[in-house]
Amino acid sequence: MAGILKPPGAFQVTPHKVSVCILLQIYAPPGQVAVPFPFSSADHHNRFGLFLLALTKSFDDIFEPKLDDLIHQLRGIGGLVNYFLIDSLTNRLSSLLSPDDLFNFFNDTRGVLGGPDVILEADQVVLDPNSNLGMFVRRCVLAFNLLTFEGVCHLLNSIGAYYKEALSSCSPNEAPQLDDSSNDLETLSEYENMDLENFVFEKVTEEMEARQRAGGRVSFHLHAPKALVGLVEDIEVPADPKLKYGDKLREGCHYAHPPSNTLRDLDPNGGLFLRTNWQVQGFLQEQADALEKQGGSFSLNDFELMLRQLQSLAPELHRVHFLRYLNSLYHDDYFAALENLHCYFDYSAGIEGFDFVPPASVSDTLGRFEIALLCLGMMHFHFGHPKQALEVLTEAVNVSRQQSNETCLAYTLAAICNLLSETGISCTTGILGSSYSPLTRIGISLSVQQQLFVLLRGSLKRADNLKLKRLVASNHLVMAKFDLTHVQRPLVSFGPKASMKLKTSPVNVCKELRLSSQLISEFAAETSSMTTDGAFSTAWLKNLEKPMDLQVLSHESGGSRPSAFQFCAEPSPVPASVLQLVGSSYLLRATAWETYGSTSLARFNAVVHATCFPDVSSTSDTALAYLKLIQHLAVSRGYKEAFSALKIAAEKFLSVSKSRILLLKLQLLHERALHRGHLKLAQQVCDELGVLASSVTGVDMELKTEASLRNARTLLAANQFSEAAAVAHSLFCMCYKFNMQVENATVLLLLAEIHKKSGNAVLGLPYALASLSFCQSFNLDLLKASATLTLAELWLALGSNHAKRALSLIYGAFPMILGQGGLELRARAYIVEAKCYLSDPSFSVYESPDVVLDPLRQASDELQLLEYHELAAEAFYLTAIVFDKLGRLEDREEAAASFKNHILALENPQDEEDPLIDMF
Repeated sequence: MAGILKPPGAFQVTPHKVSVCILLQIYAPPGQVAVPFPFSSADHHNRFGLFLLALTKSFDDIFEPKLDDLIHQLRGIGGLVNYFLIDSLTNRLSSLLSPDDLFNFFNDTRGVLGGPDVILEADQVVLDPNSNLGMFVRRCVLAFNLLTFEGVCHLLNSIGAYYKEALSSCSPNEAPQLDDSSNDLETLSEYENMDLENFVFEKVTEEMEARQRAGGRVSFHLHAPKALVGLVEDIEVPADPKLKYGDKLREGCHYAHPPSNTLRDLDPNGGLFLRTNWQVQGFLQEQADALEKQGGSFSLNDFELMLRQLQSLAPELHRVHFLRYLNSLYHDDYFAALENLHCYFDYSAGIEGFDFVPPASVSDTLGRFEIALLCLGMMHFHFGHPKQALEVLTEAVNVSRQQSNETCLAYTLAAICNLLSETGISCTTGILGSSYSPLTRIGISLSVQQQLFVLLRGSLKRADNLKLKRLVASNHLVMAKFDLTHVQRPLVSFGPKASMKLKTSPVNVCKELRLSSQLISEFAAETSSMTTDGAFSTAWLKNLEKPMDLQVLSHESGGSRPSAFQFCAEPSPVPASVLQLVGSSYLLRATAWETYGSTSLARFNAVVHATCFPDVSSTSDTALAYLKLIQHLAVSRGYKEAFSALKIAAEKFLSVSKSRILLLKLQLLHERALHRGHLKLAQQVCDELGVLASSVTGVDMELKTEASLRNARTLLAANQFSEAAAVAHSLFCMCYKFNMQVENATVLLLLAEIHKKSGNAVLGLPYALASLSFCQSFNLDLLKASATLTLAELWLALGSNHAKRALSLIYGAFPMILGQGGLELRARAYIVEAKCYLSDPSFSVYESPDVVLDPLRQASDELQLLEYHELAAEAFYLTAIVFDKLGRLEDREEAAASFKNHILALENPQDEEDPLIDMF
């Protein structure tokens, strides 16, 4: 039902209230003794009185119905009386042309009230001044008497616009009288394209058919505010043959329709199966879940248009504002998201859609300010405003404590933990305050990471005490992520002998992940009321996709009918939110095994997520699982297969092409450009990576680190050693500032590589050793093997007398490199192994040529898959030297020719079209 926004403030006279007063004059005309015309009986008259009572009880709604909506409601009363009512209403409104007409109208309206000295005769109709209808009339008359002359003129203009708007929405043959019901639905052509209203049923229930056959009467329903529906819901009117629906006619404002195009059950007599409020709420919840799962795959404008039309039909459904907020949020429209979020909480006070258990001491009429702050903080976090988000969430914590809303407090603390773990915040002084840890009360200042640890433990304990199982599982995941990248130091240590284990604990990470996955067996114990109004009605929508009758729960309906449980609850034995958390745990497992260096286990967990959880996980999470597998393909099998898989992923996940898929595309482009010597292309890719990152400090830290690392590697490939070292040093300082210790290990290893390639092996040794120390502390086994390999190269660069030491280091790293390393790492290890043998004075090529030739042959094969011209040229160069020493001239010339080809390809890169650029 389209509505008119009522002016704020006290009770005011509006055109709609004037229309109700006109109908009250018809209901109780002054001096009428018998049942007034046109009512046929007292029962008919009383039913009209109930209708007016419902109208007067709905005046507190934010939106008031338009005149055409009121006329449609009057037509539902049935019989010839609706013609008289509509004609009298429109004629009286059109006769109000001057302020004097309004004064005379309200004087006549006062006459419908009975006084204390009135003697009632039999069947006389007089409104009691103390009744609901009488109070409404008295308030209207009083509000009109308080109006200034300017206010009366303004009311007169509003009545004119109110009447003309209804007149303009009618077809030409309706305009003279506004009472021809032969074109009831043509006035609603503005809703012709609304998605929700394309659904009519071919069958109605047996009850409706029986009632139509018996008495020609159907239920009278209004899509009106709850007070109105509650009073007139049981009114019955005769079935009007003029209200039969053809293929092109749709009901616009009285009915809510199901959200699926499969719900097309057309009644042979033209009736409609009406949707209950729960089912409409279920549709909204279903759309919200789809938005959060699929994100930007929704069309912004089309979905926004549908929501606006639904809002105009049912202004009392405030969750429509929340869906508009989600739509703007996932399409990165900050201002629209902020406006819709404010509208939602302004209209609903945060009560509809968020069923946190309210504190006993606080009335619901005060709203849920803490929930509004929580949503606002999450919105700031999504748009990359960490400081604003932290300030708002901290205020939400304070308000939740004041309101004793423990559930909201638990969720807010979890949101703060997620914020601190995802963004780089170097200092929280003045934001978090001093109430989060007792240690601050004794003068001990905590770092951001220590504050995060304290908050995580506190949030986990609070959620466990409140039996919020889903939140407990989510907190376990955040705790596992924290344990993965942070060394747990004691908050307070006394004396130099205090034990400090400066290493991360993979056992703790696995324990937290296991505890999170236990939710799938404990979700039934969830006692949180953090559920939505339409959560169970989603099942109704799905069950209604098949024709049903009133015998759906009877024994005669057969085994294919939904059971009572399926009809009233969610059809899945495990809620989707639980499965989504379990799927997230597998993604985190994959990330953990990548960090620890087990590529096989990382690949296994990514496959599990992509195979078992695609229907319940968000599009972003599913795309992340695919991208992890594509990265593994690029590292272990070369770029050709990775390109093919990336093309499939790009077609499958169009909505995330601008985020994760684009990032992976740029990463693969940069890697191959460096390998093939396309330094200009590599620099362009670095610039694009830098543009993708937010300019806000602390946001997109992983992306900023990635861009800086690749920029330094590009400068290193161009032999610009000082510039590369400067970039790497600046990156190290940034990582140290934001406590990104795992990234520091990679940066230190890069600095060692820079010094090695520049010929300063002595200066590179400390960086390689420092990187090894970081790798040992964080259990970065594969990165440790790579650092060991770099350390071996540095020792070898110091002279042939260190060849055996370097070879010993390589053999120590070989199990990890050969078991979990990719093509490039294995090829590097093979080449360094051959160089160690060739540099060792005690080694004789003539006695054991295969000891050198086999690893070189293996390295050259793997490097050609990667198109890594520089390392491949080095491998063929060493092979040619060995063949020359062995006197195998033909093999030497072949190896030399391959060496020449790779050098020419490196020095003169061909600008051929890249398949990755073509596919996007």
